[in-house]
Amino acid sequence: MPPQPPLACPVCGGRLEPDSARTTLTCPAGHRYDAAKQGYFNLLTGSGTKFQADTAAMVAARTDFLAAGHYRPLAAELARLAAESAPEQAVVLDAGAGTGYYLAEVLAALPSATAVALDISKYALRRAARALPGTYCLAWDVWRRLPLPDASVDVVLNVFAPRNPAEFRRVLTPGGLLAVVTPRPEHLQEIRGAAGMLDIAGNKEGDVAAAVAPGFTPVYTGTCTYPMQLSSSDIQNVALMGPSARHLDEAALRTAVATLPDPMQVTASFTLQLFRAE
Repeated sequence: MPPQPPLACPVCGGRLEPDSARTTLTCPAGHRYDAAKQGYFNLLTGSGTKFQADTAAMVAARTDFLAAGHYRPLAAELARLAAESAPEQAVVLDAGAGTGYYLAEVLAALPSATAVALDISKYALRRAARALPGTYCLAWDVWRRLPLPDASVDVVLNVFAPRNPAEFRRVLTPGGLLAVVTPRPEHLQEIRGAAGMLDIAGNKEGDVAAAVAPGFTPVYTGTCTYPMQLSSSDIQNVALMGPSARHLDEAALRTAVATLPDPMQVTASFTLQLFRAE
């Protein structure tokens, strides 16, 4: 049985311990957090977070798109890299876990690992808690001090999510692994204009490397690029599951998608970067 991942109280920093049923987390100072009925814990106290969480509609679109297997090659490549680079009984932190899709793949490749999944969307965490039994799924803002002790994590996953390099370095053990996944400019290039999706900036890998430079050493940069066959509903889901959804008009999107071939070949393209904590 892998060890339980350590958790830190966001109020006082004391160690959070679960009860026998894993439905309550309590620290020595008496701060208590009860699991929601869907299985996740909300640690966001006080003002919570100022950032926009993914909505129920965005999470539903993402769930349907991922369930169709379109990003499975990416998930498999991330899991392979993690399994090759992490200790057998790793503690894995997914910072921006969403529905837990990528973390589930990594844990399947590291069956003795244990994990913590962070996200600010309760809708995403409801699904993550179902997909990741035994994993602590926590509502938390990645930009704040992470609810884990210093040097307590072996692997940090950061897949299409905000990055807090200083906090990632703090919670990682020396030599621990940071795995970052970002989309490349050619990702979904065939449909971005028609679907009204936001453009992807160039040189994201350079920006990531510069942002994490203090405290991390780059050890790997690779790409994962392949063609997808997307139906009209797939194209709508991929447009509605990410940041573009916040400004899209769904009726206009459906009209635009109706003009595209069904199915349509669309490029998937990602950069995977690994860094070691110094």
